[in-house]
Amino acid sequence: MTTAGNVGSALLARLRDDQKESLRSGNKERLSIIRMALSAIRNAEIEKGKGASLTDPEVIAVLSGMVRKIDESVEQFEKAGRVDLAEKERLERQILKEYLPRPLDEDELERLLDEAIRETGASSPREMGNVMKWLAPHTSGRADNRLVSQKVKARLGE
Repeated sequence: MTTAGNVGSALLARLRDDQKESLRSGNKERLSIIRMALSAIRNAEIEKGKGASLTDPEVIAVLSGMVRKIDESVEQFEKAGRVDLAEKERLERQILKEYLPRPLDEDELERLLDEAIRETGASSPREMGNVMKWLAPHTSGRADNRLVSQKVKARLGE
């Protein structure tokens, strides 16, 4: 069942293998979440263009986006007092996070910020784009871009 659009991503292959395993083991919740992720990835491939396949970083970006949406849903469900739906969303988030790289801790992020500023030679807020561009491959799927952006602004605004 491999098509040209499915070649190239080890993460996508892992998701497909886990989908088969969930089907065999009868784990319906996990199967449903993996199918949802594969569908989102397929939609991203379609948006990318005919016959296009996603790289691991692109698959990570899709899964990270799904996790962000789930975080927002959990917050909304909790505000509405729908603990049952919030719990269901948390399970989805937990399963999706298994496919994402380990998040950066505070010290790792600070070291990357130091390195990015040093490597780009940035010294003012005008150069924030260069720093963010340098950081992107290092933080993708491992740190919230809003947080990274705030930290870069704080550093360059000093």
